[in-house]
Amino acid sequence: MAKAGGKSGGGKKGLRRKAPAEDPQETELSGDGAAASGGAAPQAAAFPPGFSISEIKNKQRRHLMFTRWKQQQRKEKLAAKKKLKKEREVLGDKAPPKPVPKTIDNQRVYDETIVDPNDEEVAYDEATDEFASYFNRQTSPKILITTSDRPHGRTVRLGEQLSTVIPNSHVYYRRGLALKKIIPQCISREFTDLIVINEDRKTPNGLILSHLPHGPTAHFKMSSVRLRKEIKRRGKDPTEHVPEVILNNFTTRLGHSIGRMFASLFPHDPQFTGRQVATFHNQRDYIFFRFHRYIFKSEKKVGIQELGPRFTLKLRSLQKGTFDSKYGEYEWVHKPREMDTSRRKFHL
Repeated sequence: MAKAGGKSGGGKKGLRRKAPAEDPQETELSGDGAAASGGAAPQAAAFPPGFSISEIKNKQRRHLMFTRWKQQQRKEKLAAKKKLKKEREVLGDKAPPKPVPKTIDNQRVYDETIVDPNDEEVAYDEATDEFASYFNRQTSPKILITTSDRPHGRTVRLGEQLSTVIPNSHVYYRRGLALKKIIPQCISREFTDLIVINEDRKTPNGLILSHLPHGPTAHFKMSSVRLRKEIKRRGKDPTEHVPEVILNNFTTRLGHSIGRMFASLFPHDPQFTGRQVATFHNQRDYIFFRFHRYIFKSEKKVGIQELGPRFTLKLRSLQKGTFDSKYGEYEWVHKPREMDTSRRKFHL
């Protein structure tokens, strides 16, 4: 035993395992754990003004510090909100008005063509445009709804469901006829408007609306199409009552023309007993179409139920006269590279 001890002491050095170096992340976490075991809850980290989380090289540590920073920001925001609420309760009626949040809509770039309802020039244009006979109750709308050539199931069903929304509308199939041949036949049969639903890859993607007999003609891109069976919690099929029409946010001269074009599709006097309403809501140049049935639950509460279909339109062009893709004169054409330079500039 002494021999062995002497050899180990005088000859080769004994192998000793080095203690592993402590990771800075583990040491800090262990400190937090000790604080937690001591009974006190871990306090939120106080970050210096010039602190940047991106400078932390360790990914786990960086993620941990980021979550702590987000928690600290959330607590400060909630505390400021509670403090402001208490101040408003103390002040009562003398409290300052709530600040209006900044949105793309209320930060809209000013447009010179925004319509003033009291403008004499606008009133004269309305009295002499192509829709004047409708608004003067000299004509009643009669609509022809058709599709592109050889349509598929979704496009056909959308046309059929649209005919139940628009009164006095008739669905006809193209059978290979060109629009230039269809339009004279529509005029001879006293149709006031022509709606053409186009499709691509079995999905409706475009809509042409032409006012007869003298135009104008609008071409829309169609998206987000939902048929009645695809809408959750939808109501029963619509009745034959004439619906009410709501037109929202058509403020410019161009938007005013498009709004009058949609309004001329429906008869003058809605039947309020049907409690049905068709809505064309313009927001950031996207026109959202919805069809609802409503019921008054009390003097202040109204319940609505969507009937369908629903879709979204985006104006591509407005053409004078009836449809003529080769020699037609365009009033307005959407040019993305020139017109979409600012997110706060709208045309309708």
